Amino acid sequence: MNAVRPPAVAGMFYPRDPKELKASVSYYLAEAAGSGQADGQPDGPAPKAIIAPHAGYIYSGFTAACAYTRLVPAADEIKRVVMMGPCHRVAVNGIALPEADAFATPLGAISVDVDAVGKISHLPFVQVFDATHKDDHCLEVHLPFLQSLLGEFAIVPMIVGQAATEQVAEVLEILWGGPETLILVSSDLSHYLPYDKAKRTDSRAGTAIEALDPLSLEDHQACGRHSIKGLLTVARQKGLAARTVDMRNSGDTAGPRDRVVGYGSWIFQEPDGAGPAEDGFEDQTRGLLSRHGESLLRLAGHTVKTYLADGRQHTPNVAAAPAELARDGASFVTVEKDGKLRGCIGSLGAARPLVLDVAENAFKAAFRDHRFPPLSREEFVAGNLSLTVTVLGDLAPIAFSGEADLVRQLRPGTDGLLIQEGDRRGVFLPVVWESIPEPRAFLKRLKQKAGFAPDYWSEGLEARRFITVSVHSADLRNPDAVWR
Repeated sequence: MNAVRPPAVAGMFYPRDPKELKASVSYYLAEAAGSGQADGQPDGPAPKAIIAPHAGYIYSGFTAACAYTRLVPAADEIKRVVMMGPCHRVAVNGIALPEADAFATPLGAISVDVDAVGKISHLPFVQVFDATHKDDHCLEVHLPFLQSLLGEFAIVPMIVGQAATEQVAEVLEILWGGPETLILVSSDLSHYLPYDKAKRTDSRAGTAIEALDPLSLEDHQACGRHSIKGLLTVARQKGLAARTVDMRNSGDTAGPRDRVVGYGSWIFQEPDGAGPAEDGFEDQTRGLLSRHGESLLRLAGHTVKTYLADGRQHTPNVAAAPAELARDGASFVTVEKDGKLRGCIGSLGAARPLVLDVAENAFKAAFRDHRFPPLSREEFVAGNLSLTVTVLGDLAPIAFSGEADLVRQLRPGTDGLLIQEGDRRGVFLPVVWESIPEPRAFLKRLKQKAGFAPDYWSEGLEARRFITVSVHSADLRNPDAVWR
């Protein structure tokens, strides 16, 4: 018999009686849908991810409903909800999964997605720890909303304790999926501040979330901060846009104003269409590289020279860099010897200033690509090394019905491609089309790079594409910019 986690806060955070609970959820959804707020009305694509509060319904039910009403257009499409919330009862290091096979509310039981759990259970910071799930409310309070809106779906319930942003982001990357998967982060905002101070504090948190800036979200601003920071990191890498749909606190709903708890809800939307978010990217990046491409090539070359000269890894001064290069950017650096690959390392998401990203990737391409021995002084002096710096656009997920459909959607010569399943992934830059121009062969070779057999296929395989602009130098020692 499968283990079912029974409701722990029915009759406290929300009604215990099923009819009363249905009526309560319907009331908040109707109030949110008819609120008349500009940001409360559905427009654009249904959200890929939401942040919603987890207090008792009389306190935060309306704010949560403002996010949930946005799911209506995708209600029949969502089959899996990846849930993350903070621990309130039993502390945990890392990320905790439950032992239960299902979670119950007065409206019925919801299955845990065993296959999805299997994709992350091998990670060293993920553990099965039922004690932290047993009495916690942070995930449970969301289930009646999901049950009222969605068709048949499963959940991946996770309590996030002391977990690094990178760990949360890694789990989200693995479970991201396509339109069948919704990401739900459960969090309240500031706790027990006076009303006016809470509004200022929560406003700053909202600004950080809308800017997809995890570094600006402070510890006291959100109890679910670890999950939020991971989501912001991945959302930024994937080019999502975050919008606030409601913010208020317990002083606005059902409590006094001397010590309030803040609540907010946000939606994260992917760019329209299946293609990458490339509007203006190519023109803008060509303009950037026309102005600064040679500087980036010289930076990459100087990084290699410095390490060969004295074993020191060069770190550029971001404050002294042009503003365009001080902004976050994603790059690949490629070293070739006699026209053949000698090293290539890069970043798939814009998570640090472009000058730092290029310098770090130049160092790793020359000295840390595991496919090749570290570059030697003799090779450098010989002068037959070329250098390419490539700037990447945002990664955009591709929705496809099977391998043939994925192949059909690929754009030879234009698309860079990332494929991933579990902890295996492979990336080809668009330049690879020059040597593998046929789309089916391109995908087969990429599957091999990711560690799969050429004919491997699985419904769990995920694909994202991106576009790039590159600048090239025929001589790593004295790089001059040449378009490629």
